[in-house]
Amino acid sequence: MDVTMQTRTRREAGRELPVLLWRFGATVRAIASAPHGGGLGPRRWVVNAQVPASYARRDSDHHLKQLGVSMGLAGRGVGMLTAAEVSCFATHVDHDVEVVATVGLGHPVLAAAPDDGSPASLVGTINIVVLLPARLSDAALVNAVATTTEAKVQAVRDLGHNATGTATDAVCLVCPHEGPAVHFGGPRSPWGSRLARAVYGAVLAGAGGSR
Repeated sequence: MDVTMQTRTRREAGRELPVLLWRFGATVRAIASAPHGGGLGPRRWVVNAQVPASYARRDSDHHLKQLGVSMGLAGRGVGMLTAAEVSCFATHVDHDVEVVATVGLGHPVLAAAPDDGSPASLVGTINIVVLLPARLSDAALVNAVATTTEAKVQAVRDLGHNATGTATDAVCLVCPHEGPAVHFGGPRSPWGSRLARAVYGAVLAGAGGSR
């Protein structure tokens, strides 16, 4: 997969804030829970943008779309936000599966905890971007999202938190648009097991610079 990753900056709220940017040489298949470009479909780029801890905008989709325009990004892309230190991203590779994670654990939560009425905070956010070299079917991509989440939870628990993640975690998986389809993405499948190990390693490593 032809991809270039770089760190860019933009000025917002009186601060220079970093953005992680992935550009793809050809259209890729992506599945994402991101506020911009989420869902399943063809994509050309991914951004993971740092915002101030006080970020309170409710139009994050529009905000990220405008950010893409300002950075000269053409076509449909995926955009994620976090108040974690984007410059402290961590990368882990397992058999050509590459995972990049920005990890903020300021507000870890249990997914099935009682509702206390408190709003979600971007201060504690784990954003995960996965690059898979094999083309996964739609079902396998959904399965791979579950595998990514399971591996993230395993890392969070091994870091000593009685939590499953944070309230605003996001994930984006991309794979080639062409080629024979792989039909399984579970943790014991060939690509799913590599994915799980790479996610686990990236979240553990990223926690070293988390807040």
